[in-house]
Amino acid sequence: MNAQGKGLRKILVVLLATVMMLSLLAACANGNEANSNTNQSKEVANEDKKTTDTEVKEPEVVKPLKLSIMVPSFKTELPDDSSPVIQALEAYTNTDVTMQFVPNSSYPDKMNITLASGQLPSIMVVDRNSASYINAARSGAFWELGPYLADYPNLSQANPIVLNNSSVDGKTYGIYRGRTLGRMGVSINKDWMQNVGLGAPKTIDEFYNLLKAFKENDPDKNNKADTYGIVITKYAGPWDIMQVWFGAPNKWGDDGSGKLVPTHLTPEYLEALKFFRKLYEEGLVNEDFAVMDPAVWNDPIINGKAGVMVDVADASRRIDSKMQEKAKRDDPYIDVFQAPVGPKGHRDMPTSGYANVLAVSKSTVKTEEELTRVLEFLDKLNDIEMQLLLGYGIEGRHYEMVDGFVKPLTTPDDVALIKEFEAMNQALMFIGPVAPSLELTVINKKIMEVQLANVDIVVGNPAEPFVSEVYAQKGQQLDNIIADARIKYIVGQIDDAGLQKEIELWRTTGGDEYIAEINKMYEESK
Repeated sequence: MNAQGKGLRKILVVLLATVMMLSLLAACANGNEANSNTNQSKEVANEDKKTTDTEVKEPEVVKPLKLSIMVPSFKTELPDDSSPVIQALEAYTNTDVTMQFVPNSSYPDKMNITLASGQLPSIMVVDRNSASYINAARSGAFWELGPYLADYPNLSQANPIVLNNSSVDGKTYGIYRGRTLGRMGVSINKDWMQNVGLGAPKTIDEFYNLLKAFKENDPDKNNKADTYGIVITKYAGPWDIMQVWFGAPNKWGDDGSGKLVPTHLTPEYLEALKFFRKLYEEGLVNEDFAVMDPAVWNDPIINGKAGVMVDVADASRRIDSKMQEKAKRDDPYIDVFQAPVGPKGHRDMPTSGYANVLAVSKSTVKTEEELTRVLEFLDKLNDIEMQLLLGYGIEGRHYEMVDGFVKPLTTPDDVALIKEFEAMNQALMFIGPVAPSLELTVINKKIMEVQLANVDIVVGNPAEPFVSEVYAQKGQQLDNIIADARIKYIVGQIDDAGLQKEIELWRTTGGDEYIAEINKMYEESK
């Protein structure tokens, strides 16, 4: 083969080798692409599978928590299951609520009967000072809530002093219902004061003169002797408040030697009772006070029969609202003032920072898991939305917001509307956020001024945090002895000697043991 043929052959060999190499490379490339496509298909399939799994799995539905709640009420027209307020409460808290309303006048008896029966509602308002409640708490009838409160945004803000005041043996068996400390006031018919030519009573003597004028000087100008001074019911709060005016302790006080004594063993207490007896003898207080239902407490003032109420300052707003409905006017019918100055200075009864507590039953709420949901419910009741709902009803139906304040849309005659939220506020604790208040009307502004000024004159109870074993066993009996004796003395059934005999009965029934135990704890607290 010549040189030219050899050269051509060499070129063909090289070309063939190149084509074979390119073929192999293409095959490898195609194989990798196929593998890649296969992997991608698997990934897509897996993603589809994940998506399908997610779509198939339904979110867990938490059933509404069934709750029974027992609270006091001051009216007879009360919400039922059809109430839109209860329905809104249930929707907000994911609960199925059954409300049990008990007239305030019979609430202590109902509470004792309920505790004795062992058939307790999930949540109930209880008097922290009640012997039956203390015994029930100690025997394990209620959950100890203190260790759990820190886990909830609102309940964790509870005032430690008020928690201590409302505790049993230092343990929180009930969440306190917060109240303004200097809440008391003297509500007086403003027109009557003008008609008899008297102003706000600055002293107890002036207070007496005002009551006397309201009975004898025809304050309503109808030329009839059909009025009297102060209205009081079988709720004994006004007597307790006025005792403090005279210098008597707020339940317990220092006897001057560093020891504590109950108020009824002080001379100031006796002076106060003599004053109360004088009011009764002269017809300046309603003669049926010992049996009058607190549910109709406001009626004699609204109907122009009595002119004065001693209670919380905000009672003046409720009375004026009713009177405004009868005859609307810009000027309030009622004015409200601080307590008059007594022989021991300017003094008034405070609240304890709370009004009873909400306790959770162990017999109904059986597990810690259930308790967690109950505490979630109670925590939510402190949200601003719930404070407004349970306090004022539904916005646009029962109230409207004006310049950041609550303006009620209902009048006292709107019975059906008011019924929808009546007494629901008894379940509120007011712990944590502060909800908007009522619009600053003339009377609301005066109430705020009185409550603020009261902070400087309220008299504390040094024995407030102490829980007595004697009282837990005999407290109800001891309280009844003194309460009955006070009524008997006021209406003239017993004299000074008879009163001392009743006090001696109190001592021998367990009172002296009670005093000794309180003083032991008082010394230890120092």
